[in-house]
Amino acid sequence: MLKTFRLLSLIEGLSLITLLFIAMPAKYQFGYDFVWPVGMTHGVLWLSFVVMSLMVSHLQRWSVLVWLLALICSVIPFGFVVLDARLKREMTQLPAAG
Repeated sequence: MLKTFRLLSLIEGLSLITLLFIAMPAKYQFGYDFVWPVGMTHGVLWLSFVVMSLMVSHLQRWSVLVWLLALICSVIPFGFVVLDARLKREMTQLPAAG
């Protein structure tokens, strides 16, 4: 489940970057309104991220502070890169299922 959460985190982070740095400038600088579909997609992905982060935090036995940091990383542009590094490190530390 951690691998799936990491993938969702990357996709959600890229949707935020797309919204902030492509859709919004396209609307306000060039008059092309892509904000609604990109924003709706990002919103659905973010809600999925929140739900999955709660599930993963329970399974991985994260503290509330670690969960809150993951949530904060989801709303900061490029914060998903920091979260991805932490999740990658956590995945390598998991014991091999035997």
